[in-house]
Amino acid sequence: MKVLVTDPIADAGLDRLRDAGYEVETAYEVEGDALLEAVSDANGLIVRSGTQVTSEVFEAAPDLVIVGRAGIGVDNIDIEAATEHGVIVANAPEGNVRAAAEHTVAMGFAAARSIPQAHVRLKDGEWAKSDYLGNEVNGKTLGVVGLGRVGQEVAKKLGSLGMDIVAYDPYIGQERAEQLGAELVEFDDCLSRADFLTVHTPLTSETEGLISTDELATMGSGYLINCARGGVVDEAALAQAVEDGVLDGAAVDVFADEPVSADNPLLSVDDIVVTPHLGASTSAAQENVAVSTADQVIAALREEPVMNALNAPSVDESAFPRIRPYIDIAETAGQIAAQLLDARIGEVEVSYQGDIAAEDVELVTASALKGVFTPLEWQVNAVNAPQIAKERGIDVTESKSRQSEDFQSLVEVTVRNGEDEMTIAGTLFAGEDPRIVRIDGYRLDAIPHGTMLVARNYDKPGVIGFIGTILGENNVNIAGMFNARRAKAGGEALTVYNLDDAIPDDVREKLLDDERIIDVDVITL
Repeated sequence: MKVLVTDPIADAGLDRLRDAGYEVETAYEVEGDALLEAVSDANGLIVRSGTQVTSEVFEAAPDLVIVGRAGIGVDNIDIEAATEHGVIVANAPEGNVRAAAEHTVAMGFAAARSIPQAHVRLKDGEWAKSDYLGNEVNGKTLGVVGLGRVGQEVAKKLGSLGMDIVAYDPYIGQERAEQLGAELVEFDDCLSRADFLTVHTPLTSETEGLISTDELATMGSGYLINCARGGVVDEAALAQAVEDGVLDGAAVDVFADEPVSADNPLLSVDDIVVTPHLGASTSAAQENVAVSTADQVIAALREEPVMNALNAPSVDESAFPRIRPYIDIAETAGQIAAQLLDARIGEVEVSYQGDIAAEDVELVTASALKGVFTPLEWQVNAVNAPQIAKERGIDVTESKSRQSEDFQSLVEVTVRNGEDEMTIAGTLFAGEDPRIVRIDGYRLDAIPHGTMLVARNYDKPGVIGFIGTILGENNVNIAGMFNARRAKAGGEALTVYNLDDAIPDDVREKLLDDERIIDVDVITL
């Protein structure tokens, strides 16, 4: 398998991939048609911020499994297109958290104490001691817009230096904020109370231009620090606010367009400290994100869970061994249910009973959907299965119960179309031995494998022998058989046959010609 790396990453990440047995091709600064050609046979793609991973890239890469972003921001990756093509997008949010937080703190101090400006003048031979009267952080209020990983780390560091912390983040709970010593407030309140305002949000349609002229006026004074993403803060408005004295100063590490142009207004204001996107530029951070990204690419190519997947269900590494066997059971149950219903599906319900109900089963549910759509949809996987359900207008529900009548753990997949429905239940025997234990209310013990013939018939003598004879006459070998009936003798019964070969349509018709046979379905797994 081939992994294409189009932006430079630390050698430790490249070595990790090679040691795992993958072919690594580096093609730095490749773009346009050259990028499309380079990625055409790639199974994995690793980028930083320099490569634009567009829908055209996914169209050109039919074998692509994962795009790994060696860093946090993914605004250069079309995640929606990735999802449509079943490609995982994963980033490395932990590797450079400390580096980004430390740079944010350093930028705040640099702005408050005019360190770069004083440095330049002293280098030019000026002893300008009386020109710079700085501000201390002790006793001041830090406003944090976006209390994610980096925002939390900054809050902890500056909180320990005596700052009061207020934060705006609609996606974090009050309890977590209190653990960090932060007071959750509304956006305007965060701006108005902050002596130092630090921004830590991704760049999205919601956050682009989040802080502009009106918001800076709400601050009224103090310092703004942006080491998150360019475009969140209106650069022209910030330059004007500092120039006019609305703010005391600012510190900016990221820009809407990078490399920054010489006429960017932030560069001409003396009280604005600027650096060329250095937040993650430490040797430790670069090695950490490279190794983390490589590990996630390896996991995806091995069909293991990807810890930092942004468009696919992920699971904690320690929990994966407990749910892994049920991923296959759910997928198999979904495949059988969809093929037996044999109708347009309007609803999918995945139910968990027993010990499995205590686990994080998002990945298991996605795998069940994959199974449901596999007979119906080309190139479906756990990444795009939830999106396919949404696009088709299929309702997906998930239920859990710690109680299970007969099994330690049980997974049920039900597909519905109006009043018709089909339920398949699976479990594990003897550790990791999968079994289908219920089909449409019939209780049995079937091995889900290969070609399965599911026959419904009236429970009369000779039916099973008749089926065996027809299959034998047509050179179809029976590898296993599992029989069940729902009522008393003479009622309806269901039998599952594991076959070594598929059966032709004319053989199925011969079976259906017998009045004792109600229906015959051939399931392919």
